[in-house]
Amino acid sequence: MAAGDRPIDMPTSADAEQLVRLSSELKNFQDIARYLVPRPGDTPNVEGVDVWGGSLPLNGSVGGDHIIYLDFSKRFDLPARIAQATRLGRHDVAANLERCKNMAGIAVIDVAGHRITDAVLAAMLHQAFLLGALYELDMSGHITKRLFENLNTRFYQSSGAHKFLSLIYGEISVDARFRFLSAAQPFPAVFSAREDRFMEVSPHLCVSFPPLGMMPSLAAIDRSTTTSQLGFKEHYELNEWWLMGAGDILLLHTDGLREHGTDDRPYFPTHLERTLSTVKHRSAREIFEAIRADIATFAPATDDISLVVIKRN
Repeated sequence: MAAGDRPIDMPTSADAEQLVRLSSELKNFQDIARYLVPRPGDTPNVEGVDVWGGSLPLNGSVGGDHIIYLDFSKRFDLPARIAQATRLGRHDVAANLERCKNMAGIAVIDVAGHRITDAVLAAMLHQAFLLGALYELDMSGHITKRLFENLNTRFYQSSGAHKFLSLIYGEISVDARFRFLSAAQPFPAVFSAREDRFMEVSPHLCVSFPPLGMMPSLAAIDRSTTTSQLGFKEHYELNEWWLMGAGDILLLHTDGLREHGTDDRPYFPTHLERTLSTVKHRSAREIFEAIRADIATFAPATDDISLVVIKRN
């Protein structure tokens, strides 16, 4: 080796500075992403219903899974909105806002991939969804399918062809009715406290659509300016389920839960069913913590896992 030469893989001071900068940028992004993670005070309060959930990132503290709670009474000044709508003669909007007092929305999101940087798309959807919710309440007094048609088309136009977002958004009411829209997310699992097992749901009550961003919406007014090799997505439809008995449990989850375990020893549904049977009398938070601990001891995780427990009291 000639004098002054150095091994090609020996880092320079410039390399070290670049590494420090990149590490700082990554930490900054993680801090921003953590701020969007629901805090305990964000959990919806719905009379007669207990809710608790969380995400278990595969790598680091954030990943491609995300949960958004939309407690209408906490997040918005519904009395002020109702009074304004009434003054303007928008009585249909006022009536819809009145119904929002007795319900809360929950969105569970799964971005393709489980790296920390996949949380960028989840964060984009987080802000776009909440901004859209403001406009929805202004225009209609409640969340409509129009919001998701617009989100779908927006993400089709802005995200890469290999990055899609699976989503389930539902609203739980005081009468334990759960109305939801599914975009390639696993359907909720319903555990009957009386039967002590998961219940089958009729296929007629299970309508799902492609992930957000895969196909533009047929309902988009600007569809004539949009091209799609896969065609256009049909209009969204809602599913409506009921938690009929006291103590019944609804589990919203990403596919990381369904796929947890090994090929010869799957976690879902049999093992999870047994776990629920032993903790079904506890609160939603305690049920969530019991499942989280059970997941960790059952098998090493291979994907992000998100879970929201909704229990009828």
